[in-house]
Order: sequence, then C-alpha cells, then structure tokens
Amino acid sequence: MSNSSLLKKSNTELLLLAAQSCSSYKNAAPFPHVTLDGLFNESMLRSIVTEFPDLDKQQDIYFNNPNELKFASNDESRFGPATLELLHALNAQPFLQFLTTLTGIDGLIPDPYLWGGGLHQIKRGGYLKIHADFNRHPLLNLNRRINLLVYLNEHWDETYGGHFELWDKEMKGCVKSILPVFNRMVIFNTADHSFHGHPDPLTCPPGESRKSIALYYYTNGRPAEEMAAGNRITTDFRSREADALSMSLFNHSLNFITDLTPPLFLKMYKRNKKK
Repeated sequence: MSNSSLLKKSNTELLLLAAQSCSSYKNAAPFPHVTLDGLFNESMLRSIVTEFPDLDKQQDIYFNNPNELKFASNDESRFGPATLELLHALNAQPFLQFLTTLTGIDGLIPDPYLWGGGLHQIKRGGYLKIHADFNRHPLLNLNRRINLLVYLNEHWDETYGGHFELWDKEMKGCVKSILPVFNRMVIFNTADHSFHGHPDPLTCPPGESRKSIALYYYTNGRPAEEMAAGNRITTDFRSREADALSMSLFNHSLNFITDLTPPLFLKMYKRNKKK
C-alpha cells in the first residue's frame, strides 16, 4: 500500500497544512492540540475497521477499575496489513516532519513498542476518566511529548457518548469536547496538565464499540518548565466531583503500592498486564 493510498494529501501538502495550523495548535485551549478531519482515505480506514480484532475476546490488555474500563492491544502480530501500513506511515520520516512543523517540537521519536498505544476499544458502559499521561517511557527512558489519536467509528451517533474531553489544569471543567467520529485525528501535547479522557460511560448499542488507534511520540529531554512534576511512568488520574469517592479510594491505594514497588517490577507488571 503506497503513501498516496493512505493519505489524501502529498507530503508537500501535509507540510503546508502543518505550517498553516501551527499557530492555532500552539495557542489552543486548554493546551496545544488540533483536530483534523478527513485526512486519510476512507477505504483504507474501512479496511482497518474490518480487520480490527475484538479485544474483549482476544483478551490482550483489559483495564477494569474506577479509572478506566477499556481494552487495548499493542501486539503487532495481531494487527492486519492495513493497520500495520498506517502505523508504519505515521511513524515514518515524512509524518514526523509534519508533526515537528505542526508542534514546533524537534527530534520526535516514534515508539516501536507501542507502550500504552496501539489499538484501543471501549464497549458499552466503558470509560476513561480524566488524566494526564505518563511522561517517561519506562523502557526507552525518553520524554513523552505528543499524543495522536485516529478514530474509526463510522456512523457514530452523538447520543452514544464517548466524547474526547480536554480539561483545564485546575480540573474545574471541560474546555473542549470532541466527538470520536470516523476519519478524525486529534493531536495534542503531553504535559503535566494535559488532562483529558472520556469520563462518562458509553451508551452505544451492545454491538457497537468506540475504536481508535493511539500513537505517542518522544524526545530525548524536554524544556525545564515541563519537568515540574518529575518523571512519571504511571498515569495521573484526576477525579471530577461525581467520581471523587470511588477514584480517590482506588488511587490512594494504587499510589501507596507504587511508592513501595521498585520501578523494575512496575515495568514488568505493566508489560504483562492481562485480563
């Protein structure tokens, strides 16, 4: 599959789009981000949907706690050819140049391990509470800088929920709500106060699910002002008022265990977390 069959724009057109969008990206509230629609060829995305595995049945990675109820897979041996082609294109030099021009972040490095990334699936009743992502790759010791999400949900009705929410750094409220519709890509900076998620349970029909591809990009080092919270290889979940009790009890216990557990064992646990 050639690059022209993946993207509707040439590499030159991509760089032009990045240059045109960089100012609005950097100045977006509540933190730098952009939403891009229709960038990929629909037939290619439909092929990815067709080969998208049911992660519930395959039991790759399953999160079921007050913070998140979702499925994920970073096992490339399970991905179909169209999925692999897209992942490799989004991690190749031309697209990295697009991201650099868009974000102003030089030296971006893709993650061959897809740590925390890959295929994500959330079914009826599932959710992902508001959080800031881990900022240090536990295997590569690199700084996480950019998140990229591609949504695969054709004919997604707004009543199903699953909106991607961006919250202010004081956790006072949602500033931006984005519907996870087909052929929509969201790119945003990963920082200590990049609070995001979809905190309300999905109300889609039982046969539907919220599907997405997630990729993360890193650098070797980052600006000093972004290092206030130090290095974290765990996710920083924050509770809304409605979630405060259940999330607080769970996260206090989790943080206590994390503080007592050597980093090596945390890495092994995360690497082998299964249903």
